[in-house]
Amino acid sequence: MDILLLVERIGEAPTAALLGMLTGVIFGIAAQRSRFCLRAATVEFARGRMNDSVAVWLLTFSTAMVWVQAASLMGWMRPEDARIVAVTGSWSGAIIGGLLFGVGMVLARGCSGRLLVLAATGNLRSLMSGLVFAVFAQMSLSGWLSPIRDWLAAMWVTQGGRNMDLLAWSGLPEWGGLALGVVTALVALEVSRRNRIGFGRLVFASGVGFAVAVGWVSTFTLSQVVFDPIQIESATFTGPSANTLMFFLDYNAVLEFDIGLIPGVFLGSFIASMLAREFKFQGFSDESNMRRALTGAAFMGFGGMLAGGCAIGNGVTGTSVFAGTAWLALLCMWIGAMVTDFLLDQRHATAHA
Repeated sequence: MDILLLVERIGEAPTAALLGMLTGVIFGIAAQRSRFCLRAATVEFARGRMNDSVAVWLLTFSTAMVWVQAASLMGWMRPEDARIVAVTGSWSGAIIGGLLFGVGMVLARGCSGRLLVLAATGNLRSLMSGLVFAVFAQMSLSGWLSPIRDWLAAMWVTQGGRNMDLLAWSGLPEWGGLALGVVTALVALEVSRRNRIGFGRLVFASGVGFAVAVGWVSTFTLSQVVFDPIQIESATFTGPSANTLMFFLDYNAVLEFDIGLIPGVFLGSFIASMLAREFKFQGFSDESNMRRALTGAAFMGFGGMLAGGCAIGNGVTGTSVFAGTAWLALLCMWIGAMVTDFLLDQRHATAHA
């Protein structure tokens, strides 16, 4: 794709939105077919199992790292220019927000990205939870919850006006990130083999990671040909969900990468579910289920904005460029999810056994 030609024909902002939609469609198709879900992986791990959800998550996590680091070595992008690396990071936000997000995704039975994918397959529970997530993300970005978010985020921040680049900090060579990704991918393939995961699902799991690389490379390439500076970014769902919500509520809102990403994911997942004949309308089973899901969505909206990203934005996209706070937020999401599963679901199951 000749991005410069596209910019000349339709303009910078529509091109950014189109690239976001392309990234989203790839992500939506791959995530729907692979059933990628961090919440499912953390629950499996918390219960002492290394089954298919863990394998799929590991493969997505590692292949995103492989694709992105390989693109960096080939000069197709510069991780140090990525927005998550180029701005001040918040350690306190990563810890508190990550824990809250982990709690929320267990309550909602899916992270924000998974909710969006499921909503496109006819899951009305996920659609409602996703809307609550977007509202709370917007409230945390510039609404009533923003002062609390700002206060918590400012408690402990990275030094030097930038996030910590873990590759540079560790002293690893330029190819160190690619090597780590390859090793993790081999582990993921071994876990997949033990669980007899089919080749097609493995391809789609790696496709989620590929979508992250597409976002990084495309926005970096666009930044090299446009006059006004643009953010170097990729797949994430906290900020984009809030921005997309406001785009449809504010007549003066402008197109950008985020605005194309969310509809793209929805479209990709919808197409994949229709082709696989998996589209099916589903609703809440009872009041308690609805209350739990919406509470979890609210936790994720605030927690994701405080942490600087969701399970995808930090856990796959941010870690692929070795942003320090992204790795810490991912760890805290795992901890929050595992503790919540133990306290609520495992103990409840034991009590009714």
